[in-house]
Amino acid sequence: MSYKSNLERALSEGRFAVTAEIGPPKGSDPNKIRQKGEILRGCADAFNVTDNQTAVVRMSSMSGCCILLEMDLEPVMQIACRDRNRIALQSDVLGASAVGVRNILCITGDHQSFGNHPGSKGVYDVDSIQLIQIIKNMRDQGVFQSGDEILSGKPFVFIGAAANPFADPYELRVDRLEKKIEAGVDFIQTQSVFNVDKFNMWMDEVRSRGLDKKVHILAGVTPLKSLKMTERMKFHVPGVDIPEEIYDRMKNTTDPKKEGYETALDLTREIKKVKGVHGLHITALFWEDIIPSLVKESDLLPRP
Repeated sequence: MSYKSNLERALSEGRFAVTAEIGPPKGSDPNKIRQKGEILRGCADAFNVTDNQTAVVRMSSMSGCCILLEMDLEPVMQIACRDRNRIALQSDVLGASAVGVRNILCITGDHQSFGNHPGSKGVYDVDSIQLIQIIKNMRDQGVFQSGDEILSGKPFVFIGAAANPFADPYELRVDRLEKKIEAGVDFIQTQSVFNVDKFNMWMDEVRSRGLDKKVHILAGVTPLKSLKMTERMKFHVPGVDIPEEIYDRMKNTTDPKKEGYETALDLTREIKKVKGVHGLHITALFWEDIIPSLVKESDLLPRP
């Protein structure tokens, strides 16, 4: 079988996959990407490069992916509908495929009011579900969204998307996942899992519909670095569910980094036991140097 990417190979062959996030800098220094890439080398099957995460201007995901490709590291290019219409989105998909990007993660994007240009105009010409369908048709049928034929090279990409098992309205979360599967998504990366009980409820419904057999699910893990970070995520980031038990652990410890790491390790071990989960997506939020230890102590090394 001809796999589109190393990530697709790992998931298709039944290995427990690992992806890790590399946040681009608020500037044009390529060494910021290179430094993070070297820290994470050998720790994951592919590396997400975020697309103006939380609506804050950063180096483009496309550029970050090109830097990782030069380092012989496999990127996952995130692409947000917030900032582009369907013309630009399809153009970026062709461009990414042309330079060797083989994984693309489709997201609608955080609203611009959360970022550092709150007066900017959100595009939202299409949402992530529509974008998945557009890319699938470009890849499999060789047609643009308009119906025009792609004349010189269909994009050869593994299509991903995000899922949040914790956002409101909760009862629609699995419905939205199912729509993404119907649109043609290949893999899913979830919001960071802190509430394992609620995640298990979501996965129970996923399994009951047989959706875990139709898409590869990678559960999100985020090591908490400080009480300030914990409180920001618990009280100010929509869709994040940090139980009181974890909050109390971070609030009462004298060593927040150690406690955050141990909590992430505990969560990782619990998530690995959940039937239907095919891997982890580790988002360290500018604490990338903790990931190698976390992966090693979770018995996820060596990566093939």
